[in-house]
Amino acid sequence: MKASPLTDTPENPDRLLKRGLGGALFMAVCCFTPLLVIVVAGVGLSALTGWLDYVLFPLLFLCLAVVVQALWLRAGKLGPAPKIWATAIAAALSVLFIWIEFRFALPITVGVFVAVGLYAFFLNRMTSNGATQ
Repeated sequence: MKASPLTDTPENPDRLLKRGLGGALFMAVCCFTPLLVIVVAGVGLSALTGWLDYVLFPLLFLCLAVVVQALWLRAGKLGPAPKIWATAIAAALSVLFIWIEFRFALPITVGVFVAVGLYAFFLNRMTSNGATQ
């Protein structure tokens, strides 16, 4: 059975990592710059601009969950699979953002990016120590 292009993680984790990072970068640009607001207003949908963050932040965290999964696959599958807990954390952060109405959006987002970076460093260190299974 052939995997779909979005779920071909066992065969090519680098592709999944590129897609996750690309999506996270695109969502971050759309969240923290007026780019998407200008585009949406330019096509006559200005009424939607107030609701953009309710879609963009959950997508940003979902893309970062994809990055975590790809990093785990690239590292040689060390430890338990992070797919379930990374998705649960992305969902929890999305609910938290909506609940606090984006008051602390930037600091929490930076913290999530740092956490993903630390996870990548941890996996890289585990791989270099010969801890692959």
